[in-house]
Amino acid sequence: MKTIAISNQKGGVGKTTTAVSLSVALARQGKRVLLIDADSQADATKYLGVENPDELQNTLSAAMHCIINDLPYKTGGYIQSHPEGLDFVPSSIDLSSVEVELVNAMSRERILKTFLDDVRGKYDYALIDCPPSLGMMPVNALSAADSVLIPVQAQYFSMRGLLQLIRTIDKVQRRQNPRLKIEGIVLTLVDNRTNLSRDVSAMLRDAYGANVHIFKTEIPMCVRAAESPSFGKSIFDYDPRGKATLAYEQLAGEVLTLGRKKELGRGGFAPTR
Repeated sequence: MKTIAISNQKGGVGKTTTAVSLSVALARQGKRVLLIDADSQADATKYLGVENPDELQNTLSAAMHCIINDLPYKTGGYIQSHPEGLDFVPSSIDLSSVEVELVNAMSRERILKTFLDDVRGKYDYALIDCPPSLGMMPVNALSAADSVLIPVQAQYFSMRGLLQLIRTIDKVQRRQNPRLKIEGIVLTLVDNRTNLSRDVSAMLRDAYGANVHIFKTEIPMCVRAAESPSFGKSIFDYDPRGKATLAYEQLAGEVLTLGRKKELGRGGFAPTR
């Protein structure tokens, strides 16, 4: 099982849309996919059609609480199936209290990894939708992951915050998870009609392209993609022929191709210090 953390400490960059859409796209390619909603805002959970996540009992926070306190639990009881072919672990506001518990927990950076270790072998891919911060939950996700996929909005401020995230990834790699790599950077909310999007794309590739994989696929700004979460549907269900839908389909193809290259020892990108 390959575990990919979808992470960026900046909000509004299309992180959750990328996590959900890429999960569905991989499932449509015949892969067994588990999506972990590791954000207390539970946006991915709502995106997948759960109207009131805070009313759920079997969420990621409940599972992590059991692990922290060495209580018995069954991993499968926290996993839900989705009609579009993937499984997911829902989140709720209670996850914010788990971050407080993690402060004094033994092996606090590895609690989420313990959960994922229990399902290893059942899935081809596990994707983690991280919260927009660099706190304990993202560090747990990075400690559990094989790689990090970084959505970056085609704006200057998004690119400026990228270096801080890469430094955090590097720190986790050195202290907690030596196998952690950067899967790549994907540009999101791109409007190629503007000079800004084109300039940011060129600057990003010039600044990081030599050391970090930057996906060829760029996710375009799309009203239909922005509408789909309010209907509890992925863009594949809500707008199957849309330009963002096709872009995420292409991104999934790139992720699969990159994975095959790494298995053959020709790929892999380490964080830049």
